[in-house]
Amino acid sequence: MTRASPTRVTIADSTGKRRHDLVAVEEPMEIRVVADGKVHSVSVTMRTPGHDFELAAGFLFTEGVIREKASIERIAYCTASDQPQHYNIVTVHLRPGVAFDPTRFSRNVYTTSSCGICGKASLEQIRNICPRRITDKPKLPADYFLRLPDALKKEQTNFSQTGGLHAAAFFDTTGTLLLLREDVGRHNAMDKLIGKWLLADRLPASQIVALVSGRTSFELVQKALMAGVPVLAAISAPSSLAVALAEEFGMTLIGFLRDNRFNVYAGEV
Repeated sequence: MTRASPTRVTIADSTGKRRHDLVAVEEPMEIRVVADGKVHSVSVTMRTPGHDFELAAGFLFTEGVIREKASIERIAYCTASDQPQHYNIVTVHLRPGVAFDPTRFSRNVYTTSSCGICGKASLEQIRNICPRRITDKPKLPADYFLRLPDALKKEQTNFSQTGGLHAAAFFDTTGTLLLLREDVGRHNAMDKLIGKWLLADRLPASQIVALVSGRTSFELVQKALMAGVPVLAAISAPSSLAVALAEEFGMTLIGFLRDNRFNVYAGEV
């Protein structure tokens, strides 16, 4: 079910004139896991509705809860009659025998649209679930990266209407845009992207370049590493922890990819 279309509101501009405007939709989504017949609530995130199953799958994968598509039996919305917000509740049913530790989510993780790291117990925990160091990266010329921002912008349909959404995209080594997702939360956009690749059984994304529309946080680097992405680029700046994690795991990290220039903060191109 896709419900990412902007919603219309009435505003007053700086002259006092009233008119209609489009704004990005933001709603809560609870992710539940069913393991060995027991239901566990693991996260509530503020997201833009649409591609919800991808978001749930991507979140569980990047959190290290599941390691492969085969761990998932099915994903469904909650359709119980006593749940009026059933399209805001997604339940992931794990296959029998798949290990699940509910104590990792004992604090009933709440994730805002701007910060996904709040639910992590510690930075060390994040490092513990990351895969091995990246050793195989594509060699790409500088002009390859300079073409990516325009390709991303052309496909950001909801952003062009609202100006209020982050985007994450996968490109192949020829510069072809393979997949794009938008969301009010930058970490949600990445989880949707990775969730789609997971459900299509296409991970690890070892020959993929990921591009994000805003800044690069520690968590975005961690999520990309979990998916096996060797190169992560961003339109804006990286944080110090993002640079440190990229260096630690051998990822190429590019920032300020705009105005026909970019900086390489980790790795090499």
